[in-house]
Amino acid sequence: MPHMKRVCPHFLGLVAVCVLSASAHDDLDERKIGCFKLASFFAPAEAGADRNYPPDRAVNVSHLALDMTQDFKQRTFQGQVIFQFKPNGKPVQELSLDAVELTIVSVTSTEAIQGWHSTTNKLIITFVTPVPMDTEAGVTITYHAQPTRGIYFRTPEMGYKEGDTHLFSQGEAIDARHWYPCFDAPNAKFTSELTCRVPKGMTAVSNGKLVSEEKDAATGLTAFHWSQEQPHANYLIAVAAGYFKKLEDKHNNVPLAYLTPPSDFNEAATFFRDTQDIMGFFETEIGIPYPWAKYDQVCLNDFVAGGMENTSLTLLTDNELYTEAMENIIDGDELISHEMAHQWFGDLVTCDDWNDIWLNEGFATFYALLYDGHKNGHDSMLYGLYENARQITGVENDTNAIVRRVYGDPMDMFSYLAYPKGGWVLHMLRSQLGEDLYRRCIKTYLERHQFGNVVTEDLRKVIEELSGRSYDQFFDQWLYHAHHPELEASYSWDEKSKLAKISLRQAQKTDQNVLLFSFPLTIRFKGKFGTVDRPIQVTDKESVFYFPLESAPQMVRLDPDYTLLAKTTLNLPNDLLYAQLADREDVIGRLLAIEQMKDRKDHETVAKLKEVVNNDPFYGVRVEAARTLQSMHTDEALEALLASTHQPDARVRQRVNSAIDGFYRDTAYASARASLENEKNPLILRNSITALGKYAQPEVRDLLIKFLNSESYRNMLAGAAIDAIRSQDDPAYIAPLLETLRTRQANFRTSGIRNGLDTLAYLARNEEKKDAVREFLLGYVNDKRQSVQVAAIRALGTLGDPKAIAVLQTFASADKGSPPQQPAEKAVADLRAARKPVDDFKNLRQEVLDLEKANREESKELQDLKKQFEAREPAPAKSKSKSKPAKKDGN
Repeated sequence: MPHMKRVCPHFLGLVAVCVLSASAHDDLDERKIGCFKLASFFAPAEAGADRNYPPDRAVNVSHLALDMTQDFKQRTFQGQVIFQFKPNGKPVQELSLDAVELTIVSVTSTEAIQGWHSTTNKLIITFVTPVPMDTEAGVTITYHAQPTRGIYFRTPEMGYKEGDTHLFSQGEAIDARHWYPCFDAPNAKFTSELTCRVPKGMTAVSNGKLVSEEKDAATGLTAFHWSQEQPHANYLIAVAAGYFKKLEDKHNNVPLAYLTPPSDFNEAATFFRDTQDIMGFFETEIGIPYPWAKYDQVCLNDFVAGGMENTSLTLLTDNELYTEAMENIIDGDELISHEMAHQWFGDLVTCDDWNDIWLNEGFATFYALLYDGHKNGHDSMLYGLYENARQITGVENDTNAIVRRVYGDPMDMFSYLAYPKGGWVLHMLRSQLGEDLYRRCIKTYLERHQFGNVVTEDLRKVIEELSGRSYDQFFDQWLYHAHHPELEASYSWDEKSKLAKISLRQAQKTDQNVLLFSFPLTIRFKGKFGTVDRPIQVTDKESVFYFPLESAPQMVRLDPDYTLLAKTTLNLPNDLLYAQLADREDVIGRLLAIEQMKDRKDHETVAKLKEVVNNDPFYGVRVEAARTLQSMHTDEALEALLASTHQPDARVRQRVNSAIDGFYRDTAYASARASLENEKNPLILRNSITALGKYAQPEVRDLLIKFLNSESYRNMLAGAAIDAIRSQDDPAYIAPLLETLRTRQANFRTSGIRNGLDTLAYLARNEEKKDAVREFLLGYVNDKRQSVQVAAIRALGTLGDPKAIAVLQTFASADKGSPPQQPAEKAVADLRAARKPVDDFKNLRQEVLDLEKANREESKELQDLKKQFEAREPAPAKSKSKSKPAKKDGN
């Protein structure tokens, strides 16, 4: 699904989660980060949530044909959908389709229809007589819509660039129902075709093969007809249409295409450059050729997630695009490999219901890591696992299992449990089975269930069948129960007996949700005797193990190959710790040594970390050492960082500069100034500009105004200046910021505008005269970009001007479900709480009118309920009359 990056940078970033891409240079949507809702990414199960099960399938859909014509200016479209189906299990008299915010115009069928009607979320079709089980029936529905979900427009009227006009769809999890009537669940598969009619010069791409491209002389529109001849889940139907520029390529016999809006095309070749290599690696690693007719990737303005893996058509956020000047801080490989892995895991085989979504997202996360190891080396893959493990084990009180039926919205399942923890489960399976047997299991799993649906037990059965081992306990503790081992370990050496003692304690709180874990564990000893590995099985809450050795070990490592997801503490004496830090063959050991050193601030520790920052062979270790020096926050740690700024690897250089920026010292300020003069990488420059915000030196204002008015890729440096200006909290910046937003708003991306509005309101919140800022913010409350509209409403609350209450009240009194309603309601409440009593009397009459209106609406609802109740009472018997003949078609 929508992709999420791993913890900085992978978890959106993922989050990824900081989404590196989003945090680095653009729009971090409130709804989803890369593939998921940020608010629910770490959330516990919703209180009172119901148990969820796959819906019944009253019919088997064999084919769906969708035809759509859109009006880009009005942001509407007309559609026709045709279903072909057979009843499943018994004859069907009533057909219920998911349909939200769709205006149904007509319904016809190959079978006689008695009638049809729409509810708020369903289209229900009633047949005169039940459709027999052996009958292939068809239903045709014509409709139109002005969608708020499912289909998204990006037009100049909405503030997007001229010449970049486009639209795109998003079906997962259950948003397909917002743009066509359907059976909106993953537990059914069928073939499909889509025809999209667009103005001259536009392109439309969809799933499968392009059947035809024909211009209609009467309308001037061009119809792109696509056909997906292999069965797939409903949520994977997709379309993107608009003005795109395209690069074409090929992997063996698979056509590849990369599309972007024209203004982003310069970055396309760099961004997509590893696509062929990724596809080739997956075909070899998985053992099954790419399963679809072609593979298109389309970058879109403000896509609703990081990426979406529709069959043969992946839609991506343009926020991940980058320039060569950003060096290796950002690349597209993680996102591209994650979404491409879904073409096998999620598309070829699809979870039967959302409770098994880890079978989609965990696989995609893990296989992106496998590609990282293929391209960048095993240490890079291990570092990705380390970052993910740190994120997973950092979540407190996680009582949710990866596979569970209790959740509110399906999107609640798209969390760290499905992504990084699901990926870790696969890594542990691969480690226990061995790479060759693991590959054979996964290939068999895919071949056995291709173009079908799967549940977690399908994977377990294949593994047990091919390995001859029981994996009930493994699946029970890692997938059907929550959490992970919290392993407290200690080591001691008895010179007299020549025994190394390892004591282990599982410290996690156990209950019905969290078990004591049983797992294999290797303990490695290194010394004059060489390297000795001792495998053990941990089953109890507390265990003690003794190991005879020739001499005292110089290094002790638990889980040296990094095959166990656990939060492990093992406090080692300095000599063993420093030996571990120096072991060039053990990247995880070095990272764990740095973790243990974070609470030490002595001279030797700082010197060791400085040495690591400058000389360790792996960039991730250097990054973590710099981060640890920052956390120490001593003068000596700062001096070590200042002496480490000359880094050829931009990822380390960025981390060192950011660590220095975490200090408030004259030397740190001087370093930021030096970076502004010498650094070329805009991502690092952005950090240095932001760092200026905490300083009051006379030249800071001129520097910030300079960067506020500067030109840079996606106005990145101007955005950093706005961040710094907010930190300055000086009303003197109001005028230049207001001028920049007025005259250069077209140069800012959506996130930049949101940030600018918020900063402007923040700076003016204590001013006596707020009219100019208030009026400027009011100009955005009806912005067609929903996130900008909401940002303007929130900014008015921040501004603290009671004169905005009347306008805000119009949004606060809107439907509870509308996105601006809650922010407006809060803004009004904050403004009223802050104003003087005399202001309350001025608004008392309006409040009384609002209350009267609410009472009238409640009275109408009560009367409507009464009428519904009376209508359900048995009617008195009437004389018989002839019934009207049923119509073949209904409308």
